[in-house]
Amino acid sequence: MEKQKIRILIVDDEADFRQLLKFWLEKKGYEVLEVGNGQESLVKIKEENPDIVFMDLRMPVMDGVEAIKQIRQFNQDIPIIVISAFVEDPKVKEAMDYGISGVFYKGEEFEKSLVLLESVLRTHKKLKK
Repeated sequence: MEKQKIRILIVDDEADFRQLLKFWLEKKGYEVLEVGNGQESLVKIKEENPDIVFMDLRMPVMDGVEAIKQIRQFNQDIPIIVISAFVEDPKVKEAMDYGISGVFYKGEEFEKSLVLLESVLRTHKKLKK
């Protein structure tokens, strides 16, 4: 899979987590954009048109569920992987109503995020080989 052209947007209010995930994904050959809340993600998606989004659910300004709801109003197709610190987070279920491609839990190894990312990219019609 050609990774150099795949652009990932990380949306998370925890700057340390964003930086770690960004660094790790860039080492795997992806281009990574980042913002700190859901409101900023709306602007960034419209401006930069990333291929896939990693969206935290619990953030100030605008949480991930509201951001996903608003993204779906102008972009039905972009794959969104939800980031959650909680395995039993009710917000995950809520986000599923708006169409997400998977869930990555913050306690897991980044390698699992890569497996999930590549699986979503393979199955997303726009990004198939």
